[in-house]
Amino acid sequence: MIKKLLGALALSLVCTLTFAAEGGVRLDRAPDRITDLAALQNGAKLFVNYCLNCHSASSMRYNKLMDLGLTEAEIKKNLLFSRDKIGDLMTVSMTAEDGKKWFGAAPPDLSVIARAKNSNFGPSGVDYIYTYLRSFYRDTTKKTGWDNTVFPSVAMPNVLWEMEGPRSYTNIQVHQVSDDKGAAHWVRSTTVYDQSGFPDVKTEKLDGYTGEASQTGRFDSADAKTFSQFEQNVADLSNFLGWMAEPGQLERKQIGVWVMLFLFLFLFVAIRMNHAYWKHVR
Repeated sequence: MIKKLLGALALSLVCTLTFAAEGGVRLDRAPDRITDLAALQNGAKLFVNYCLNCHSASSMRYNKLMDLGLTEAEIKKNLLFSRDKIGDLMTVSMTAEDGKKWFGAAPPDLSVIARAKNSNFGPSGVDYIYTYLRSFYRDTTKKTGWDNTVFPSVAMPNVLWEMEGPRSYTNIQVHQVSDDKGAAHWVRSTTVYDQSGFPDVKTEKLDGYTGEASQTGRFDSADAKTFSQFEQNVADLSNFLGWMAEPGQLERKQIGVWVMLFLFLFLFVAIRMNHAYWKHVR
């Protein structure tokens, strides 16, 4: 029975890892700042200033941010728009119809986006958000002028571009093509998107290539210091979205530890009682 359970667990793990690999992009692990109140406060500020214009968080109220150590006065002064009240839900005035008209798709509600992007035995939703927000690059062929390696052809533009600083993106793809006679051969296509988003494509034939199709990408930042600070802000924002998806997760984990300790203690007592009860029978 135990072998069957272990086999099922291993199969589940393999399937999950395979699914993650099929996504095409390896997700980076986000810094864990779920207990860092200063980081979560900064994430809340970034969310209100950069995300709440289009994305709502209709399951969260402004006064819930007091759990992060903010006072009611600080929330009113720094995080509330003039029309909002401290007990209001974090909604936006833009309708789904307007979002679809302007962007091609209605911006999703971000209340539980971090939980929705969780994967079993794999990267967390915070990891997904952290990687996604750092994977935009300029592309003049797209309607918004931007594209994303995690979510190709995404309708959302890079709202954090000023904070990120200029950078280019290089995409290298090895694939098969057919010539005029229908014969297939391998080529390597290198596409460089400059800081303005204009692509430069170079293709070379790979004679005698026996490998498989592949695709790799590389970002090159013009200002490493600026991008490093940008990554810190993205980490704070990603962790805030993770906290917002389940504000009580820290308490849940603490309760879980005590429950497990109780169960182990009860197991020890049950084993001792079982031994004492049956010792005369044996």
